[in-house]
Formats: sequence, C-alpha cells, structure tokens
Amino acid sequence: MFGKKGKNVQPLPAKRRDEMPNVKEGLTFKQWKAKHAPTHKWRNKRWAVLILLNTLFWASFFFDISVLEGSLSGSRFFGIYLMDIFNSLQQILIGIRTGHFAMLTMNFFIGLGVIITFYFLVGGRTFCSWICPYHFLAENAEKLHNWLVKKKKIKEHNYAIGVKYIAFVMFLLLALLTKQLVFEDMNPVGIISRSIIYGPSVLLLWVLALLLFEIFHTKRFWCRYVCPMGVAYSAVGTITPTSVKFDLDKCGHCRDCQDVCLVPHELWFVKRGEATKEVHFTGADCTRCGLCVDTCYGGALKITVKGVEKLL
Repeated sequence: MFGKKGKNVQPLPAKRRDEMPNVKEGLTFKQWKAKHAPTHKWRNKRWAVLILLNTLFWASFFFDISVLEGSLSGSRFFGIYLMDIFNSLQQILIGIRTGHFAMLTMNFFIGLGVIITFYFLVGGRTFCSWICPYHFLAENAEKLHNWLVKKKKIKEHNYAIGVKYIAFVMFLLLALLTKQLVFEDMNPVGIISRSIIYGPSVLLLWVLALLLFEIFHTKRFWCRYVCPMGVAYSAVGTITPTSVKFDLDKCGHCRDCQDVCLVPHELWFVKRGEATKEVHFTGADCTRCGLCVDTCYGGALKITVKGVEKLL
C-alpha cells in the first residue's frame, strides 16, 4: 500500500477483537460508546476565541482604541503589525510587477514574519478554525447540509482536494497580471471581517450565495477546495510541532472522528487496517479544531506538541 507521502509503506495488521478498547473494558461496542460520550470542550474554546477576536476588531474601531486595529487581511495588535500570508504574497508580486516592491515597509515584513512564526508554532491552519469568521458560518452550515443528506433531500458531492492548489496559483497570477488584489474582492473571510468592523456591504450577498451552495450542494466547498489562504497556512504548518496525535491502541475504529472532521482526509489512519504505525500525527491541512478529540470515545486522539511527552 502506498502511504500518504507516496512511499511504499505496509499497514500494520488489523487489531484482533481482544485488542479492541471496548473488549479490554469488558463492554460491548455500544456500551463502550455510551460510557465515553462526546464532549464539546475544544469546540467551545475555539468558538469563544473566534468570537472574542472578531469582536475585538469591531470594538477597537467603534470605540477608537488601539488594541486590534484593521481587519484579518492586515492589522496591528497593540502596535505590532500582523499581515495575512496570502494577502502579503499578492502584494509582493504586485510590487515586483509595478516596480514598487521597494516601497513595501519594514513593518509589512515584520507583520508577515510575526504571523508566519506564530502559525508555525501553533499549526498553520489553526487560523481557519480558531480565527476565521467564514469558517464559523460554514461549520454550522455543514450541520444543515448533513441533515439534508441524512433525510435524502440532497446528495453529497465531493471534489479532488488538489483543486485548491490550482486556485492558489490562479489568484496569484491574477494579482501579478492585473496588478490588483483581485482575490480580496471575493474573499469571504475579508468581506465578513470588514463587515463586522465597518458595517455590512452588498458583498455579503456573495457570502450568502457561497453558504447556500455549501448547504445544498457541497459542504465546506470554499474551505476545502478553493481558499488560497488555507493553502498558505497549510504550507506554514507543514513542519509545525503542534498536531493531533493518534494512538492506535486506544482506537475503536468507529470513525466518528472522521465524520465530524473538517478535513477528513487528514484522519485516513483511523480506518481499520490502514494505520502504518502505532502513533500517527495529522498533517498540514489539519485545522486543530479539536472536533475529533471531543468525539473520540477511547481518547485515541489529542492535540499535542510533538516531542513534549518524551521531554517530560
């Protein structure tokens, strides 16, 4: 079998019945799931942080206080500049094309460096589930989508994950060719962020159209298959020390974690007979949302910093 990185890696033998966690506890599978009911600990923490930060953007503008100024495209936190990675890449390309690259300030590069460093430490796509306001809306829209699928009102539609890399290159080329931040005009993250801070605009109709498409056709279409911001943060998180750790010994192979996962391809190893090691870590696309951790009945999944357990 070919592993996720293209190497010829054989999976471990599937666990025997007596090795399953419910059997070790002397319970049926149904009893075991009932005993370890899912929680919403990580989800509640994440939503609280997301709402707090986006409210702080609004409050800083409304009350004219220099705490968190700007928007999610570019801001200042107590005077420290913060620059979105994909927005910065567009501006760099535009600067090269127009000959104005030298006009990009030191604060611009400091802000970009701060964001890259922070998301390297906490996990690149942590931005998506902990900060992004569109993610919050799409996550709740997904619940309605799943209900409609369950009731057989609509059909599930999926696309190749690699489509997002085409979108990433396309929007960079558009910035280079047009010398404009084309992506920012249709970026639901920026549209919602600016609407929260400065008031609603007609562009919210585009956001509504996206959400309706995700509800009735393809769940999380923008986040999974289009958003170049997510691709940029994934790149930063490729070698991040913070990840979701999977312990095969504790897994009951119910795959409920994969059902709630916002990027289910990252949990490929939870399927019975697929794991190639006793311990796996999620990859760059993982948003560290904690939904899988909250759902896992056996405690096989947890957010951790690689190497910390060995040091302790």
